[in-house]
Amino acid sequence: MKIETKKDRRERIRLRLRKKLAGDASRPRLAVFRSVAHIYVQAIDDATGTTVASASTTEPAIKGQLGDGGRGSNVKGAAAVGRILAERLKDKGITRVVFDRGGFLYHGRVRAVADAAREAGLEF
Repeated sequence: MKIETKKDRRERIRLRLRKKLAGDASRPRLAVFRSVAHIYVQAIDDATGTTVASASTTEPAIKGQLGDGGRGSNVKGAAAVGRILAERLKDKGITRVVFDRGGFLYHGRVRAVADAAREAGLEF
């Protein structure tokens, strides 16, 4: 794969990470996607290819918690998404996950999701 853009570089890193990471029913993969305006997080069971739980800043329930006009492109929004996803997973009896940063640097919004999920009770 030839790297011509930042997106190509991120995709290459993401594929390299995915060779090492896999989630299952007892320990799903917590995948993070960060766009310019929003952040999306999914807990994925790779054995069956299903999404166990998801959360994003585009959901009306989360937009109401943000308070800044529903803007999810900041660390506060990312932390809210991490907390809510952790609560949804705990309701399903899941406390351990594998964190997949999706080729993004573990910094800023991606780190905020991870820290908030840990504070809410997830282990990874």
